[in-house]
Amino acid sequence: MHAVRGIDHVGVTVPDIEAATEFFSHALGAETLYDTLPREAGPRSGAETERRLGVPPGTEQLAVRMLRLPHGPGLELFEFRGTGRRDAARPHDVGWQHLACYTEDLPAACAAVREAGGTVLGEPQPLPGPEAGPRNRFVYCRTPWGSTLELLAYPDPQPYEGATSLRRWRP
Repeated sequence: MHAVRGIDHVGVTVPDIEAATEFFSHALGAETLYDTLPREAGPRSGAETERRLGVPPGTEQLAVRMLRLPHGPGLELFEFRGTGRRDAARPHDVGWQHLACYTEDLPAACAAVREAGGTVLGEPQPLPGPEAGPRNRFVYCRTPWGSTLELLAYPDPQPYEGATSLRRWRP
C-alpha cells in the first residue's frame, strides 16, 4: 500500500490573487479558506524564499491563499513579483499544464466560466477511446490570465472499465 492517498491541492500562480479568487469563485464555486500570506503582511523574499521555492533571485512572494472547491482538492493561489516570469503554460509546454474539473452539468459549467471572464475554447467534444460514452464530454477553457482549465463529465460507463477493476477517482 502506498502512503499517498490523493491530491490535496493544486498550486496556481496568478497575476492578481483577488481577481483569480473572484474567477475561481464564480466559475468553479471555490471558497476562500484562509490566507497563508496576506498581502498586508508584506512580501516574502530573500535567500530562504528563493531556496525554498526554487525561484530566481529578487523574486517576491506577495500573497498566498487557499481555496476550497466544493468537491475535490483545494486550489492554492500564489502571487509573485519578479523578473523573468513567463506567460501561463499551454498544453504543448513541458510540465503540469492544466487543471481538470469534473462537472455533472457541462453547459452550466461553461456558462459559469464565461460569466466569470474566462473563455471556452469551442464546444464540448466526446471523450476519446477508453473514455468514450454516449454522454461523456470535455472542453478546454482559458482563465482570464491564460491558464488552461478543462471541464469534463463522464456519466456513462467507459470502455477501459471492461479491461481492469481500477477506476478513475470521481468527485
